[in-house]
Parts: sequence; structure tokens; C-alpha cells
Amino acid sequence: MSEFIALMGQYPIMFISISFIFAATIGSFLNVVIHRMPVMMKREWQAECNQYLQEYHQDIVKDVGIKRLEKPIDNFPTRYNLVIPNSCCPKCNAAIKPWHNLPILGWCLLKGKCANCNESISARYPIIELVTGIMIATLAWHFGPSSQFLFASLLTFVLIALTGIDLDEMLLPDQLTMPLLWLGILVNLQGLFTSPTDAIIGAIAGYMSLWSVFWLFKLATGKEGMGYGDFKLLAVFGAWLGWQMLPLIILLSSLVGAIVGIGLIVSKKLNQGNPIPFGPYIAMAGWIALICGHDIINWYLGTLL
Repeated sequence: MSEFIALMGQYPIMFISISFIFAATIGSFLNVVIHRMPVMMKREWQAECNQYLQEYHQDIVKDVGIKRLEKPIDNFPTRYNLVIPNSCCPKCNAAIKPWHNLPILGWCLLKGKCANCNESISARYPIIELVTGIMIATLAWHFGPSSQFLFASLLTFVLIALTGIDLDEMLLPDQLTMPLLWLGILVNLQGLFTSPTDAIIGAIAGYMSLWSVFWLFKLATGKEGMGYGDFKLLAVFGAWLGWQMLPLIILLSSLVGAIVGIGLIVSKKLNQGNPIPFGPYIAMAGWIALICGHDIINWYLGTLL
């Protein structure tokens, strides 16, 4: 293994290329996570609600009927998780052939349409694969073959999944954010990205900063300006990068979010007052801070002073 790492260090272009190909393949799986995890969570919520009603509200169960309560909330197969069933066309249910599942290339070979029924296949699938490849290739260039690259890649994979889910469902699942939070603290026990103390303070400060903004906004307007998942995601970056990066992440995410929000309103793709997910902007800002946060802060301080 050490010989392979040394070889990759000698040939950075090869390392970056291999990283891109591997990451694009992972990006294909991330498409599955983005699509299926919300369905799995909704089924779990339905089961928990049904169990609660059967235990504490038999009158409602009698009125509605147990069969109606247990009726599936989607049209997907009974066994449905991140592995089963195999990927298929959502219209005709034809299984996707292995060579059509090749990252980026498969969609291009199909010309964006199902091989069986000619139904259009969303361009988001190759886009996510391409973006994943580019982001991991950037990490390979920045960190080289190192433990920092390995853990930064893992962080990036989960961030991409969280971004896709939040855009679709306005949801940042605890099943992804909480393990990522604890992993950030664990990897920094050895000071991989920041000191253990800064990681712990960062996790607490990240959560409490947005929590405070949430309640101030709610008290002032009576509305909820963001979700608890956003607090946890900022806590994730505090744990990974330290509390010092939090002001930069908050500033960048707010700036990008405001620009995108105004653009959507001006283009009439979003009505004023309609909510937009904030998680993707936190994820984007945090990833930028991972790559060049210290450079941005040093540049700013140098310009200011």
C-alpha cells in the first residue's frame, strides 16, 4: 500500500485521473442514495405513525381502517433499499443494463433516453457523477495521496448526497449528518484538519450560532427561517475544520444563498416568501473552506491590515 501511495505521489496526474474515475463511479451510487433514502425514511415514518395509532388511538384505527393505514405511500417495490431492487426505468421498469450504468458515458450512450421505452432520463444523473468526479479530483490535486485526501473525499461524498436530498425534499437526514459530525471529531483527535479542542468548540459553536439565528428570526417574524438540519450541518463543518472557519462558511453560504434566491425571484422561478433549502449553500461554502479557507482568511486579513 505504501508503494502505491509513493507511486501516486510521483505521478500526480495519474492520481488525479484515477481519483476522478473512482469518484464518478461513487457519484452513480450517490444518485441512488439521493433518490431512495427519502423514500425509505417516509416508509419508516409511516410505520412508526401506524404503530403509534394502533397503541394509543384505536378509535382512529377503527374509523380509518388498518388496511388504509398500511397502504403504501409510494409505488415502489416492497423491498426497497440502497441495494435492492436494481436500477430500472421509472416508466417501463426495464432493468438498466450494466454498460448503460457506466458513469457519465452510460447516459451519453443512451442519448438521455431509456433503451426500452425511449423515456427521457434526467440529466441530473450524469451531472452528479461529473461534479463528484471533479470535486474529488480537486481534492486529489490539493491534498495529494494522503489521509487528509481520504477523509476529505468521504466528507465530500456525504455532502453531495445531503445537497441532492435537501434540494429535492427540504431535508437533511440525521442518518447522514450525525455520523459525519462524530467522524469529524474523531479524525481531528490526531489533528488531521484542526486541533481536537477547536473541533469540539467548532461543533458546539456551529450548532448554536444558527440555532440562535433561528430563534431570533422566529421571535421577530413568527416564521421559521431554516431547519434544524442546517444547524447540524454547520456543526459538522465546525467539527471538521474548527470554529475559526465558521464565520467564513456563514458569510459565503449567506452570500451565495442570497444571490441565488434573488436570481430565482427575478426570473420568476420562485415566488417571494417560498422557502428554499439552505443546506446546499452551507455544504458549498464548507467545501470551499476545506480547500482554501485559510488562504481566503489570510488574504482578507492581509487586505484589511
